[in-house]
Amino acid sequence: MADKSKIFNTIRQAIDAAPEGGRAAEIHLQSLKYAEELEHVTGKEFAHSVGIKKSYGTEFNKMKNIVNRPKAAGLNLPKI
Repeated sequence: MADKSKIFNTIRQAIDAAPEGGRAAEIHLQSLKYAEELEHVTGKEFAHSVGIKKSYGTEFNKMKNIVNRPKAAGLNLPKI
């Protein structure tokens, strides 16, 4: 497992590089991609560590709760 701070930095960079209007979608995708590695991270900690609005912490928690469904359907998380 990668260091949490490195994961948060990677997510922050992906969000910053998202096209205009695509920031929320990128937050969701990154939340899915790293849901398993960040399974013990709270939504509040995620939002604070990534530097996004607190409300995205709820979205992070939702993605952690549903990650098993797209995985079961064949989603390759590292390819996101």
